[in-house]
Amino acid sequence: MFDLHIKDIITVSMILFAVIDIIGSIPAIIQIRQKVGDIHPEKATLVSLLIMMLFLFLGETILKFLGLDLPSFAIAGSFVLFFLALEMILGVKIYKDEMPATASIVPIAFPLIAGAGTMTTLLSLRAAYDSLTIIIGVVLNLILVYLCLKNLRFLEHLLGPVGIGVVRKVFGFILLAIAVKLFRTSLNI
Repeated sequence: MFDLHIKDIITVSMILFAVIDIIGSIPAIIQIRQKVGDIHPEKATLVSLLIMMLFLFLGETILKFLGLDLPSFAIAGSFVLFFLALEMILGVKIYKDEMPATASIVPIAFPLIAGAGTMTTLLSLRAAYDSLTIIIGVVLNLILVYLCLKNLRFLEHLLGPVGIGVVRKVFGFILLAIAVKLFRTSLNI
């Protein structure tokens, strides 16, 4: 039924790795954990998987049902990423979560892991690859996401306060650039 090709799985996995950018999100996730306390790696990973699978198979249908188009969805996601980047760069607090228990879901699972860029990419991948290849790519990436989230304290200790500050600023600029690119690209769709 499915003809699996290792090359396609690697390609899909690398595309998703670049878009999800869990390594680049580590400073933002550390910042969120410092604000709200513990995050739940299992919950964040499973919710991300659920969001990605729903969007992979029902994304266009859901957006059409809500009267939304993909560019509008991507632009909204770019705004969320933009404000997260500003927090990282400027050290200001924009995101305020009244219920810290939800931080594993918003903003970690959505939009950091399974955000507009990831969802848009999943829809694009459907045009070129079979569903099983994409699912394997998603699962491989989410294993890496889980390992990063599970070892967040170790990564925080490894980087130290100065390293976290430097990485936070650098990846804040990168996240800001991703937000601007997503916004700009979505205007041209």
